[in-house]
Amino acid sequence: MAAVTELIDDSRDPAVRGCLHSPVRPNGDALILTHGAGSSSTAPLLVAISEAFATHGYVVLRCDLPFRQERRNGPPFPGNAERDRAGLRNAVAILRKKFAGRIFLGGHSYGGRQATMLCAAEPELVSGLLVLSYPLHPPRKADQLRIQHLPNLRTPSLFVHGTRDPFGSIEEIKKALGLVPAKTELITVEGAGHDLGFKGKSQAPELPAKILDAFRRFML
Repeated sequence: MAAVTELIDDSRDPAVRGCLHSPVRPNGDALILTHGAGSSSTAPLLVAISEAFATHGYVVLRCDLPFRQERRNGPPFPGNAERDRAGLRNAVAILRKKFAGRIFLGGHSYGGRQATMLCAAEPELVSGLLVLSYPLHPPRKADQLRIQHLPNLRTPSLFVHGTRDPFGSIEEIKKALGLVPAKTELITVEGAGHDLGFKGKSQAPELPAKILDAFRRFML
């Protein structure tokens, strides 16, 4: 089993804080995972995915975005997204100093959206993206699409999306991915909502392994 240690680096602003999963037999690659607007790095889905990836040799950093470091509850304040993206950029820089292999970036909902926006602006930052439940639009507000940056996204990106996600239907997500010039793939989770149907290992226990297998194939 991978060792899990706390990682705190206050040498940069914003600071990087989270948990580092160190595999017994590293494969040379690393993944940074972050959370949604109403969650944190302790979300059961992120923990389970981190464990699955670490079991197969990935170093995984589950990190709290700056807004969550500043307050334990509540969504990010409007206008602070740039600072959250800076936090992800700093996390990449820290892992790049420690590991020579590929670095991947991923996140759930808000965290995944910030990861795509960061990579659209900095296409050479990481080797690939893992985007869980991309919040394409607010529920019941399909006209408020969050797609402006997608034509600039040139980082290979694997998207995972539930078929009952109110933040975007499968058809809407497919249409949005058509705007992305990079290599993309969409993995659907049948019957799942924005949480991908994962509320702990007792529910959807196969999901982390499914995501891992798809990611490994996609990033070959």
